Amino acid sequence: MEQPVLADHPGGVTARRPRPRLGKALAPYLLSLPAGLWLLVLFLVPLVVMLSLSLQSCNTATGACVMTWHWGEFGQQLSLYHAQFITSFYFAGAATILDLIVSFPIAYWIAFHGGSKKNFFLLMLLVPFFVSFVIRTVVWEFILSDQGIILGTLKNAHLLPQNFHVLATGYAVVAGLAYNYLPFTALPLYVAIERIDKRVLDAAYDLYATRRQAFLRVILPLSVPGLFAAFLLTFVPALGDYLNQQILGGTSNTMIGTVIQNAFLVNLDYAGGSALSAVLLAIALVGIFAYARLLGSRTIEDYI
Repeated sequence: MEQPVLADHPGGVTARRPRPRLGKALAPYLLSLPAGLWLLVLFLVPLVVMLSLSLQSCNTATGACVMTWHWGEFGQQLSLYHAQFITSFYFAGAATILDLIVSFPIAYWIAFHGGSKKNFFLLMLLVPFFVSFVIRTVVWEFILSDQGIILGTLKNAHLLPQNFHVLATGYAVVAGLAYNYLPFTALPLYVAIERIDKRVLDAAYDLYATRRQAFLRVILPLSVPGLFAAFLLTFVPALGDYLNQQILGGTSNTMIGTVIQNAFLVNLDYAGGSALSAVLLAIALVGIFAYARLLGSRTIEDYI
């Protein structure tokens, strides 16, 4: 008696799978389209324009620019403002290290001891930063003023000399940068520490590790991704910051961000400002890749 052979039978004819619909094939690209357009319009296009302007010669009187492919603008601007570059790296690096030192214990405590109130503690950490960046910096200027709530009280108690001051110094700039960019350091650290499996710590304690050994050999190595992300998110914006220096620092503490702002908005030197921005971007990228290499990462994506 003959029986029909089913299509899925090993000896039968294999049925063709239906082709995926065009909408399903295009879905990933359509979903990434808004983010791609955002990066194209607000990042890639301005970056190309900036690099193009750095190779042009501009007339400050008329504002007209002509492409001359003058590569010497980069070296000229770097030689003129190398001191401001060094100052910016010094201030940004000091503020980043200070934020790492302050934020790590906070993130560690919230992750391991926050319990059910973790979200509340994180919210309290972010509440001061709901206020405008400018207002927070101006308030910081009031706090650090010679007769402010801190220095004025200490001077009245004769704990500090009357001529002691913090404003218009590098310490004030570093303090302002560290305060304003603290959440950029604390949040990545918290995320990295929160992901550490608590059973790994229990295993370390079962192997007679002390708290110091468990921290140095378990918690700290597993926190390296968060450390790198925190360093990146804090150091890069602090490197190009100019507001803290203008409000809290003096004329002897000029950062490269202030020079770039004056080049674009005051001197109308678009070629010089673009060249400085390009040099700053290149130096920052080289430093970031070097920092990632020192941490033993193969690519930056390993830590982001």
